[in-house]
Amino acid sequence: MWSKQQAVAEPPAASPSSPVVPFNSPSSSRVGGVPSRSVARLGSTIQIKGQVNGNEDLQIDGIVDGPIFLEGHQLTVGSDAKLTSEIHAGDVVAYGKVVGDIHALGRVDIRRDGSIIGDISSARISIEDGAHFKGRIEIDPTRTRSAAD
Repeated sequence: MWSKQQAVAEPPAASPSSPVVPFNSPSSSRVGGVPSRSVARLGSTIQIKGQVNGNEDLQIDGIVDGPIFLEGHQLTVGSDAKLTSEIHAGDVVAYGKVVGDIHALGRVDIRRDGSIIGDISSARISIEDGAHFKGRIEIDPTRTRSAAD
């Protein structure tokens, strides 16, 4: 049998090699001690009408109606996201729907269920099988981040 003292004992501490890192941990203490880039996230219930500016990577899972400026940073469009936006970013990864022009210094990736309706201007692009794209593409390898610095 077990006693009450055993029932309220502290849970075992996580092992030092545990990959779980608390959300508020500094980036320098991320898994393996490798610093990660700061990523902001707009959840699936967030709706924004207006301009979005930022100096960090951003993942949008909600609805945005207005221009997005993340010069030199990555924008990830989540699978449930709906953006009606002109986008200026370092890289763009689209799992969801974007209506508007995209200006990327690096790469634009349209993933399997992603959709972009608008013109794309970037240094590189990839479109997976099953993705939807309607617009014009301008590939300019000189648009890289180093050219913007």
